[in-house]
Amino acid sequence: MTHSSATQPSGANPARVAITRTVLMCRPEFFTVSYRINPWMHPDEPTDTSLAVRQWNELYKIYVDLGFEVHLIEPIAGLPDMVYAANGGFVINNIAYGARFTYPQRQPEGPAYMEWFGANGFDVRDPREINEGEGDFLLVAGVILAGTGFRTATNSHAEAAGIYGREVVSLNLINPSFYHLDTAIAVLDDSNIAYLPSAFDAPSLEKIRSLFPDAVVVNEEDAAVLGLNSFSDGYNVVIAARAKDFERQLRERGYNPIGVDLSELLLGGGGVKCCTLELRR
Repeated sequence: MTHSSATQPSGANPARVAITRTVLMCRPEFFTVSYRINPWMHPDEPTDTSLAVRQWNELYKIYVDLGFEVHLIEPIAGLPDMVYAANGGFVINNIAYGARFTYPQRQPEGPAYMEWFGANGFDVRDPREINEGEGDFLLVAGVILAGTGFRTATNSHAEAAGIYGREVVSLNLINPSFYHLDTAIAVLDDSNIAYLPSAFDAPSLEKIRSLFPDAVVVNEEDAAVLGLNSFSDGYNVVIAARAKDFERQLRERGYNPIGVDLSELLLGGGGVKCCTLELRR
């Protein structure tokens, strides 16, 4: 799969425009699976921290090669899931809405990320409600798609709407394997998404289909390798290397899929997007 940051026409598809992203990442120096808070995690099975670091470095290199501005937060011993930076907050227009995690094992991550935001010039908003950042908040078409059902509390949707002054569309997740919204929906550009229908209840599906009638529908096999947990600059879409049909659909739509193997980090229930928090100044 080729790396490119150019604008590309594609037959009947509109030209896809790559917009340089600014992201925050956390090197998985302390990654392991020592507890179980989602169906992907099996503490009795061994994990390889050095392999996780090597795979993460490949993702980091892809972003650098695409011209992204990549910021790093220092990993903290005892917080093995801190690599999943997307959960550390949600940032629009320099306002960083902090995370407040559901499970005690991850709760110290919230203050750590808020401290980083504050030290780097963001307007930090301390959360009152349980939310897991960009894991359950996605910005597309000027609207915030907000997940609930497993981690993020519905009350946080109103809190986010108040902070950002934007419409928030609540979506209910029903499959515990897709416990964050960013495992079931991928934002492809300012107006397009891809999603897994079976991850949502019927009212949520109705909302998705109404808002995005031309969305890419991803199959169960690709979703099962967290193919939807991807990150796009509007043209280049970094995805799980094993999500082959999703790759095909992206090419047909005029996008440039770039596959990466994060199989070790998948053991903790995370993929490309989980490792990536977008910093929207």
